Amino acid sequence: MTAAPNTLPDDIDALRAALAAEQLARREAEARASGAEAMVAHLKLLIARLKRDKYGASSERGRKLIDQLELELGELVSAASEDAAQAEKAADQQGRTRRPDSPPRGQPVRAPLPAHLPRERVVVPSPTACPCCGGKLSKLGEDVTETLEVEPIRWRVIQTVREKFSCRSCETITQPPAPFHPIACGRAGPNLLAMILEAKFGQHLPLNRQSDTYARQGIELSVSTIADWVGACTANLAPLNAMIDEHVQAAERLHGDDTTVPVLARGKTITGRVWTYVRDDRPFGGPAPPAAMFRYSRDRTAEHPNRHLAGYAGILQADAYAGYNALYEADRQPGPITEATCWAHSRRKLFELAELSRAPLAIEAVRRIDAIFDAERAINGFAPRDAPGRPPAARRTAGHRARRLDA
Repeated sequence: MTAAPNTLPDDIDALRAALAAEQLARREAEARASGAEAMVAHLKLLIARLKRDKYGASSERGRKLIDQLELELGELVSAASEDAAQAEKAADQQGRTRRPDSPPRGQPVRAPLPAHLPRERVVVPSPTACPCCGGKLSKLGEDVTETLEVEPIRWRVIQTVREKFSCRSCETITQPPAPFHPIACGRAGPNLLAMILEAKFGQHLPLNRQSDTYARQGIELSVSTIADWVGACTANLAPLNAMIDEHVQAAERLHGDDTTVPVLARGKTITGRVWTYVRDDRPFGGPAPPAAMFRYSRDRTAEHPNRHLAGYAGILQADAYAGYNALYEADRQPGPITEATCWAHSRRKLFELAELSRAPLAIEAVRRIDAIFDAERAINGFAPRDAPGRPPAARRTAGHRARRLDA
């Protein structure tokens, strides 16, 4: 911070020393900002490479590494922004200015804000006459500055008033019925319950942390109360879950996999398993909507997939986990499940050998697998992820045409 003019020393040498110290501090701040910018660029490149690398290390380990790098990236960006702001202040104190419409030093040009968000137009009052001569003004255009804003959580209590009326003739009392609540005799509205469930299952936010967050906002909700709401909602949503499970297991083919999840336990964190079975007929031109069936277990034993798919008979695309072997037996009831190998898992080890060891045989295998992928994309009809692929007849025609061209 620059000293006031009446406190500046009169000695020329002292003034020179103060100026030199200020310039040194500014150069140090700029040097720190430059070093942080280089590290930020390196981390962004590394994160992008990990996200793009579909067939590298396992997704669980890769996700943890990406989370750690993004955490470090956030700290570095914050530190670089602080150093850049200090450098800007030092430049302003020396009389150097920056254009108001240019981005701060070290920051990229901002991308447009999401187009799907609603826009609230605020027009700044304009002068009715020229401020210089008082003449009549004519509009040349306008400049629009967009600011991203959010409305914080707004708690409210809805009072539903049900008036009572009595008949003067028969003395019958009439009153409208009570409003519907998702939980019988409960005081939680559907939006509040949806927020709690999304935070617990979507963001993995424990109920005790949610209770602390609401308490800081002046809403006292004990953990037992929220847990009771979650249990009641789980029971109420059971029919919907059953319909999703029935829809998923009615598919001709399923994609199955499991992943580790941390589970809070008494005094420690244990590792659980989430099993996912996905139905997605869009690449095959199927009209059925995609859906996923989730199951949880404390361990990874073969009894879990056998219990999850006890009533299913079709095609299962999964990895080579031995726990699926009983599903493929010929005498299985209601019928054997056809095993479909997963190219992603099969290609992974070959890709590691080609990427890290530069093994010629692995490189050739990856090249041939990529050629198969290219042929499949051409036959299925490359389309956006939410658009269906070609129907089976069109795929067969494209496949016959491709084989004739190869011949």
